[in-house]
Amino acid sequence: MPFSFDLLKEDTETNARAGAIHSPHGDIPTPVFAPVGTLATVKALSPADLYQLDTPLILGNTYHLYLRPGADLIAEFGGLHNFMGWQRPILTDSGGFQVFSLKGLREIDDDGVTFRSHIDGSKHRFTPEKVIAIQEQIGADIIMVFDECPPHDDYDYNLISLERTHRWAERCLAAQTRSDQALYGIVQGGVFPDLRAKSAKFLASLDFPGYGIGGLSVGETKADMRAMLDILHPLLPRFKPRYLMGVGSPEDLFECVARGVDQFDCVLPTRIARNGAALTHYGRWNLRNAKFARSRQPIEAACTCYTCQNFTLAYLRHLVKANEILGHHLITLHNIHFMLETMRRIRQSIFDGTFAAYKAEFLSKYQVAGSKQQGVSSSFQSPII
Repeated sequence: MPFSFDLLKEDTETNARAGAIHSPHGDIPTPVFAPVGTLATVKALSPADLYQLDTPLILGNTYHLYLRPGADLIAEFGGLHNFMGWQRPILTDSGGFQVFSLKGLREIDDDGVTFRSHIDGSKHRFTPEKVIAIQEQIGADIIMVFDECPPHDDYDYNLISLERTHRWAERCLAAQTRSDQALYGIVQGGVFPDLRAKSAKFLASLDFPGYGIGGLSVGETKADMRAMLDILHPLLPRFKPRYLMGVGSPEDLFECVARGVDQFDCVLPTRIARNGAALTHYGRWNLRNAKFARSRQPIEAACTCYTCQNFTLAYLRHLVKANEILGHHLITLHNIHFMLETMRRIRQSIFDGTFAAYKAEFLSKYQVAGSKQQGVSSSFQSPII
């Protein structure tokens, strides 16, 4: 089989897991953070940068790639790997979140969704079958079923939506023709324990090779997000990877790995870099701050990334204040390095039996941006990313 998952170690104090996903374009050590490459590019980084950072997986977006440059064109170039010059694993989401975010621009029915492009207003239609066909043209290693991402706090609508998502999951399975792509199901159900459990049990019965967890980090509290993961851990198949979609702030990596999550993606590290913010072990630093104007120190002295090895905070602040493209590049490089290195250390700590201690040490120093730990989770999922 071109796709498989080995569960290599389970933590004795938490539900953290270490494993390896085997795909046609290489192995993916888990737990793993995937930088987001919405339009066949991780913003401000080249594939060479991503190779240098030893990035194991990146994410592309079906909705955006369908609109431009188009799945037909990508297929002409032999698929997304060849088109963008990246020969390691790629995951494409189904575009469901983006489509359902287009409030006022889409109409949902049981067969699919009719929507208007956010680019030019042109009319399009997605069905489960069409979304699978598009992803097969794009050619990612891991693809996702077409699902509906409903408001997290409306029980009655979530109940209706869940039945639709489950029917669409069955249709996606029936529509798949390529055996070299792993199709993940997506668990929905808002913040309602009975619906999450119902979704997990139904999708597990369909025997997908992996399972996405959708509809979190969309406005619910972090406590609710964690509670849903606690419910899902014993219900999802033990020997299949679990992918928490659109979640990936540093504190969430630790809290969600502790609850059995294997895969993450998030635009946070690249987006905040373009706004002049750098990730550190003490929280986010706004490099526009005047206190960095004459600093001869790097972002973090112990960091081994190219940015920290070669540039001072004073220089980075200058680039940010001057709105120089190099600033976006260097800070993005650091932030992605920070996320990947943190995940590598998390994985090693699971093998070493020290994950709980590492988690406590990291979170004791890390200051969460914008809210306390129990506050509302910030959504970095957006139709325009």
